[in-house]
This record gives sequence, C-alpha cells and structure tokens, in this order.
Amino acid sequence: MAKAKQLPSGSWRVQVYDKDLKKTVSFTSKLPGKAGRNEAELMGREYLAGKKRKEEQGKTIGEAIDEYIALKENILSPTTINGYRKYRKTSLDGLCDILVKDITQQDIQAYINRLALTMSPKSIHNAHGLLSAVLSVYAPELRLRTTLPKVQKKIKQLPPVEDVLKAIIGTEIELPCLLAMWCSLRMSEIRGLRRSDIQGNILTVQSTIVNVDGDHIEKDSTKTLESTRQIRLSHYIISLINALPEDQEYITLIKDHALYMRFTRLLKREGIQHMSFHDLRHMNASIMLALGIPDKYAMERGGWSTNSTLKNVYQHTFSAERKAADDKIDAYFETLLRENFTQNSTQ
Repeated sequence: MAKAKQLPSGSWRVQVYDKDLKKTVSFTSKLPGKAGRNEAELMGREYLAGKKRKEEQGKTIGEAIDEYIALKENILSPTTINGYRKYRKTSLDGLCDILVKDITQQDIQAYINRLALTMSPKSIHNAHGLLSAVLSVYAPELRLRTTLPKVQKKIKQLPPVEDVLKAIIGTEIELPCLLAMWCSLRMSEIRGLRRSDIQGNILTVQSTIVNVDGDHIEKDSTKTLESTRQIRLSHYIISLINALPEDQEYITLIKDHALYMRFTRLLKREGIQHMSFHDLRHMNASIMLALGIPDKYAMERGGWSTNSTLKNVYQHTFSAERKAADDKIDAYFETLLRENFTQNSTQ
C-alpha cells in the first residue's frame, strides 16, 4: 500500500494503481497534519478493499470454499481439512454453483431446511459452520442468522466396567483399551504413543496418528491445546508396556479400524452391548464422576476443554490434589483387577 505524500497546499494525497482501469487513482485529504495523512491512506485502502471484494464475490460458493480450504490447509489439522472437503462435497454441494455476490440468507435457510430432512443436527451445524467461516471472508457484509436444528442430547448406556475388563484382559488389545478407559486417551493419541514419551511413570501425550482417506498421518501435536498433557501411569499399565518387545517403539502397532473391530468382536463374544472404542473415554469420564474427581483434574487428565479451560495445560498438573485424584482412579481399577483378574494383576 502506497504512503500518502503531503502536497505544497498542505493537503495529503495517496495514489493506488487500479489494474482493471490500468491507471493510477488518487485520493486527497484536506485535513492538516497526521490526521490528513491517515485519512488519505484509509481512502486508498478502502478503494482497494472494495475492488478485491468485488473480485472475490465473482466466485461461486464452491470456488470460495475450495480457496478457503487451501488457505487453511497448512494451519488446521489434516482431519479438520478432510472434514471440510467432505462437507463441501456431501453437504454444501447444492449451494456450490451460486455466486458469492448472489447468495442470500433466504437461500441458506431454505437449503438448511432441506438438509434437516436427511442429515443429523450435528452434521448440519458443522457444515453451516464451514459455510459461515467462508462467507465471513468472501462476503463479510452478509450476516448469517440461520435457524439450525437443535442438537439432541444423547444418553449413553454403557455396560459395567467389570464386564468390559473381563472382555479385554489378557488379549492383544488389553493395553490400548486400558489406556482409553483408565487414562482417557483418544484412539489417535494411543496410536501415536511411543516409549520415549514415558519418563518413569509419567506419560506425556504430545503426538498422534490419524487416518485421513486411508493414509496414516503422524503429527507432533494433539487435537487441542488441552490435549497436550501429562498422565501418571499405574504400575499395572507400566508392566504391560515393559512386556512389549524391547525394540518396539510405538506402544501399539494396530491400526485404528483393526483395533475397533477387534474390540467390538470381544464385546460380542462376551455378550456385552455394543459400544465404540471412543466410548471407553466416556466410561472414564463416568468413573471419574462416580469417584467424585473434581472437574479441574478430570479435565486435565482427559484433555477436555470448556469455556473455563485452564490457561496453562501444565499448571498445577501434579499438585497434591491432582495426585489424590490419580490415586483414587488407580485404586479403583487396581481393585477391580485384583478382585476379578488376580492372575493378571500386578501386586
């Protein structure tokens, strides 16, 4: 952006080049001093911004979404970008041929109403969130006030913890399952877990492996700031890790789909109601609630975030209160193991 120059008259003038007109356009302010210089430069910026906005609004919604995704590709996680592409293809395809400059709130509301007939409220919220983010860049003057379907609260009915332990103890997926239901790790965190992430009995959750269109991508980061955390591992889990082959750096070599399928087959074999692998994290949250673990320590341990998320994920992580919470959770699981699976528990 060109800087304003003061004229002999005392006025300030800025010149910008209009590539469409193929000429220089001038803007002048008669205000004295710094105020005049700022006003002239502001008029120049507004002129160029208006030109750029007209150019951008000549795009279709589909082109704007594609460009937005490309701009964010190296910033957002691969799974988020992959989700954006899926919503563009499967949820927003009916809007993609409309020009950005022509789309209206009425168009969007009517389209959302049609989606509500076949799509879940959560998927609609996610698709609309992408559309809203795109339009905030390419049509900032369009203020969306779309009425979205309400997301219904789902009550999960989980089987008894003892039954799940009975199904997994002694199997090849015992360790990853315990890392989920005991330590509240996500599937991607378990797959990214390495021996080098464990110092003594302290695990630092700091890397993940995610599946994006069949490709397994390793990231030296977690899902959110709060997901990067430290967890104290129990003696029992440490013993399972120590039993792995010495040259095996990753705690599990089983891929996500295979791990899920083996888990569900074990449940079916034991006559236990179906639950997803991720439900093991829900089970962990329920256990912490039943044990009276304060929300602050439950959030730290599980890597969950809320509006009141701790500003520093490591702050007070191993305070006396947090240690008491870990002791209570470890005692719960070790008691179950000792009472029901004596042959596998570590004394």
